[in-house]
Amino acid sequence: MASTNVTPLCFSTNTPPFKHNHTIASAYFSAVFSGLGLSSNLFALLVLAKTFHHTKSRSRSSFLLFLGGLVFTDFMGLLVTGSIVVSYHITHFNWRQLDPQCHFCNFMGMSMVFYGLCPLLLGAAMAVERFVGINRPFARSSMSNTRVCWTVALVWVTAGSISLLPLVGLGHYHLQVPGSWCFLNISSAPLDITFGLIFSLVGLASLAVSFLLNTVSVVTLLRVCCGADSTQRRRDYEVEMMVQLILIMVIASICWCPLLVFIAQTVLSGSELDVRYLLLWLRFATGNQVLDPWVYILFRRAILKRVAPKMDWSRGSIVSLYPTLSTSFRKLTRASLGGTLDRLDHIRPNPCIARQEDTPLPVLDTSATSV
Repeated sequence: MASTNVTPLCFSTNTPPFKHNHTIASAYFSAVFSGLGLSSNLFALLVLAKTFHHTKSRSRSSFLLFLGGLVFTDFMGLLVTGSIVVSYHITHFNWRQLDPQCHFCNFMGMSMVFYGLCPLLLGAAMAVERFVGINRPFARSSMSNTRVCWTVALVWVTAGSISLLPLVGLGHYHLQVPGSWCFLNISSAPLDITFGLIFSLVGLASLAVSFLLNTVSVVTLLRVCCGADSTQRRRDYEVEMMVQLILIMVIASICWCPLLVFIAQTVLSGSELDVRYLLLWLRFATGNQVLDPWVYILFRRAILKRVAPKMDWSRGSIVSLYPTLSTSFRKLTRASLGGTLDRLDHIRPNPCIARQEDTPLPVLDTSATSV
């Protein structure tokens, strides 16, 4: 009987029932938000599956697998956490009666951390894949679809391992105001500080890696697209993938940086937790799961063709859309490609024949022959 009066650890900071009524955490808002996110991710998964079935490019199929893993993770995150939040707002269940041993609260806390870190880590993995594909194209052949699947699985294992740390004593998961969700405990306790910093720094480091590698990839892609041999290179799909990846990175940064910085700043300063800002930045973060699928839905070549039908999307290179950029990048590209060919000559058994095989066919300039 004495043990029943002991407050479980997950309820030691915030004990239900709550009397707070935050508009941002209302039942209507949560239901609409979750429904919109689930339907968007499901539609994106269907489009991705159809595109993957018809694609013949290895680099594009690898990117689509990464993107499919990201969309699937977002879908499952909204399904798991959204169902708990909406159920609470509809039934107003008492957490202490439903979960006296904190198992359910720990599960939701783990889900929040796992599905929070996965998109950031997957974004970094996609940035690495595009960096290798654009800057080291001859090494891209080793990135098979099987290896991509293993990479996605490794990301899931990494995020899952971090989410399990509170269960082994590093940090805690606590019920959060207004009582509809559980998350890592943001306090000045040493273990809570450590886990809070791990969560924040892993997320921020993933965003930093994405930003760095994507920047290098964009610069390299511009040099290749606008170089002397650009008209013989088919780069429209590379540009499409980079545009999608840049938008995914920008959305993740806008949605997650406020929450990650807020957690790190709060635990390091030892200041009292401001629940209003925690709920606000949490909504920003969960918005990432709703916006991610629309990046692929809206920014595909099929959609861009309809938005800009006057552009000649059938040409072999994106440089045909921006011919004025060719001259300004020609010298840089010639030097870069020349160095690459020189290095390959030392590897190829017969460099003269290899160069002849690599020489692309001439492309007819339709603008010059038009009447």
